[in-house]
Amino acid sequence: MFTMKKVLFKAPLLFVALMGMTLVGCKKGSDRNVSSATGWRINSKEGGFQYNTKFKEQETAPGLVFVEGGTFTMGQVQDDVMRDWNNTPTQQHVQSFYMDETEVTNLMYMEHLDWLKQVYPPDDPQYKNIYLGALPDTLVWRNSLGYNETMVTNYLRHPAYAEYPVVGVNWVQAVQFSNWRTNRVNELMLEKSGFIEKK
Repeated sequence: MFTMKKVLFKAPLLFVALMGMTLVGCKKGSDRNVSSATGWRINSKEGGFQYNTKFKEQETAPGLVFVEGGTFTMGQVQDDVMRDWNNTPTQQHVQSFYMDETEVTNLMYMEHLDWLKQVYPPDDPQYKNIYLGALPDTLVWRNSLGYNETMVTNYLRHPAYAEYPVVGVNWVQAVQFSNWRTNRVNELMLEKSGFIEKK
């Protein structure tokens, strides 16, 4: 049973212990140019370990947003009521990446097709399948319950649909478009920096 005397006796001891921990935790902040591991100076003019504290982050390409990486648990994380144990939870790591703000539009994809046509002319027999292989499948608009022939013939190239999402692109075409876009953005950055000549 607690008595008032015991509580009054232990209260000052608890207060002193808390103050001691607070003072130890609030010691003087470490100098940024001193190693917290060894105590040696970092970035000293006399030499030693040099660490770059002034850096620029990667420039975000037009129309992209940065998605921060992280970890998540994949699999069943709640109680398994049926006791199946067929979905064991595992921790997964996802690296940071860039993603489009919006869907890829018909105009963007037409730019890709135009570039392919200039670099790999379809009238040249050795290149004819490159351009044809990049064309999206416009037959996705065909439906037995509706009349969508105008969409089949006009959706990709008509100016009214320029800002609409491109449809009928398969996985291979999407990967090729992504690679093309990455290379074109990097090529433009190299031109602006003067590493390669403008075309």
